[in-house]
Amino acid sequence: MRAPEIAARLVEAGWRVQVITTPSAGGWVDGAALVAAADGAVRSEHRTIGTPSNRERPDAVVVVPITFNTVGKLACGIADTYAHSALCEALGDGVPILAVPMVNNRLWGHPAWSRNVDLLTQAGMRWLSIHDGTIGEPMPVQSGTGESVVKRFDPGWITAQLPR
Repeated sequence: MRAPEIAARLVEAGWRVQVITTPSAGGWVDGAALVAAADGAVRSEHRTIGTPSNRERPDAVVVVPITFNTVGKLACGIADTYAHSALCEALGDGVPILAVPMVNNRLWGHPAWSRNVDLLTQAGMRWLSIHDGTIGEPMPVQSGTGESVVKRFDPGWITAQLPR
C-alpha cells in the first residue's frame, strides 16, 4: 500500500534500502513502484543454489507492517520464508529492528501476542505506533479501520526513529 512511499523516504534520508517481502505481501504492494522507490530489486524468495549471497549485514531493519503472524514466527525462530529468515538473522545478530505493528484488536487478546511482544522487546525490538509514531508498547488497530489508519500513517515517523 504505502511501501513505495516509505522506501522513498528512507532513501531520501540517506539509507540504502533493500526491500524483502513475504510471499503473501505480493498482493498488497505495487512491485514496480517499490523497485523504483528503493532503487533496486524486491526479494521474496531465497536465492537459488549456486547463486552467491549478496546480502550484507544491515545497519537497521524496518518491518512495516509487522503482522500477528510475523511476530509469532519471529518470537519462535521460524524462518520458513526469506523475509522471516532475514528477520530471525537480524534479531540473532543484534541488528536494531524497528517494527510497526498492524494487528487488530481481535487478535490482540490472543495469549501468544503479549508473550511474543515481551520476548521480542527483551531481545531489543523497538515498536513504532502506527497511530502516532511514538516508540513504546504496541497498540491495536480497531478491526475494520485499517485503511484509515494506513492513510494517516506518516513515513517520516520511521526515519525520525532510526538510529544513525
